[in-house]
Amino acid sequence: MGELDELLTARLRMRRWRDSDREPLAAINSDPFVMEHFPAPLTRAQSDELIAEIESHFGRHGYGLWALEERASRGLIGFTGLEVVTFQARFTPAVEIGWRLARSAWGHGYASEAALAALGAGFERAGLDQVVSFTALANERSQAVMRRIGMSHDRSDDFEHPGVPPLHSLSRHMLFRITAAEWARR
Repeated sequence: MGELDELLTARLRMRRWRDSDREPLAAINSDPFVMEHFPAPLTRAQSDELIAEIESHFGRHGYGLWALEERASRGLIGFTGLEVVTFQARFTPAVEIGWRLARSAWGHGYASEAALAALGAGFERAGLDQVVSFTALANERSQAVMRRIGMSHDRSDDFEHPGVPPLHSLSRHMLFRITAAEWARR
């Protein structure tokens, strides 16, 4: 196992993916409420491919989007983690922090708890200089998490996401940032 294969918080285990995670992740990825700020929910095949891509990312970079498990129930509630941004933009190359949680896990502070652990791993163990996060303008829940974990937003950084069709209601994205120096001052 690699150094960043598993992270623990008070309530959460962030770990590498297992075959048994495929079905619960597919349920999360097919929920229209969870996927409200994405172009479309994912099919089972797309969800399975996402796990394969995440595991490949771990192999290349040593970190990725960890399967997010509630420690008390041992149930998969989503994912949180770090990934290299794969498209070209003013702010790339960059590493993004992201999360996706089952609706039943919303409102418990899990996204912030896991994101703080991921940032700690990124800055303190992986040696990252900066981490970004971005979301559609309408995704106020994710923006609130970004602020709670110490990220800042400058309107001049907002951009049209190249993975979303032009003029789509979700194409305009807000960019948040946090640097290693800002993390160290927390």
